[in-house]
Amino acid sequence: MKIIFNQDKKIVDAIREGLKKKGGYCPCRLEQTEDNMCMCKEFREQIADPDFEGYCHCRLYYKEK
Repeated sequence: MKIIFNQDKKIVDAIREGLKKKGGYCPCRLEQTEDNMCMCKEFREQIADPDFEGYCHCRLYYKEK
C-alpha cells in the first residue's frame, strides 16, 4: 500500500489552501467535525480496506494497492 498526493499540482495547491483556511478540516465538507479533519475518517476507513484503490473525497490523496 502506498498513499501519494494527487499528481495534479493545481488540485493539491487548491486543497492545501482550503485546509489552511479551514484550520485543517476538509475544504470539501460543510461540517467541521473531527471526522472531517484531514486525513478524514472516510479515507482512513477506505485505506484500511486492502482492496481499495483510489482518491480521497477531495482528491488530495491517492491510495495505490
